[in-house]
Amino acid sequence: MRRELPAAFERDIKQFIHYARLERGLAATTTEAYRHDVTQYGGYLHERGLSSFCEATLENVRGFFEHLAALELSATSRARYLASVRHLQHFLVGNGRLDRDVTEAIDMPRPRRQLPECLSVQEMIGFLEAFNAEDRYSLRNRAMFETMYACGLRVSETISLRQSDVMRDVELLRVFGKGSKERLVPIGAEALSWIERYQQQARGQLITTADTDDVLFLSSRGRRLSRMAVWKIIQQGAQQAGITTHLHPHLFRH
Repeated sequence: MRRELPAAFERDIKQFIHYARLERGLAATTTEAYRHDVTQYGGYLHERGLSSFCEATLENVRGFFEHLAALELSATSRARYLASVRHLQHFLVGNGRLDRDVTEAIDMPRPRRQLPECLSVQEMIGFLEAFNAEDRYSLRNRAMFETMYACGLRVSETISLRQSDVMRDVELLRVFGKGSKERLVPIGAEALSWIERYQQQARGQLITTADTDDVLFLSSRGRRLSRMAVWKIIQQGAQQAGITTHLHPHLFRH
């Protein structure tokens, strides 16, 4: 379903697509990709209280691309979004609507061609120990990242876990991956121990409604965690552990 935006956003998108299609002669498939990308960008800005593209600052644009990274979009997809937003900015500058294109300060994401970056064992231990406190959030986070690390899970797979997916007696985890494909993943005693501690000491404090759908890792509102929330927790843990490597969810899979 197409996202509905305030009139100022819709006007700029319509004029931009008209310019791209008629004046630059771009193919319909290209202009539709532009339309999709800048509509998502406009939706992000609108959700943060902005009423037009022209109000966006460099911080807003950076925030949008951090949002895309948290959604685990590939570097190729993020590069396409940046190209679309950059073309929109150039159009607005050319029409005198903007003084400058703030996207010039953002580097184009590049697909990785080298071996994946990974944390050392000591760095991973330091990261996990950043959540050693006994409060409900630390226990949840430690259990969650122990599980991701032990099983090599994606964030989307982790936040979709249910309590019934943890099969302690055979030390297996039921995981639903892309396309809702089910697989069984071995899970070690350490991760199981942290899950048990979290369930016994913390999860009950996070439940605010009976309708949790058996979700394993709950947010502060008693709901399923979002990918953005997990990404922010990862950044906080890395900072607390003094990790300088750019830490992102995929590092738990290496």
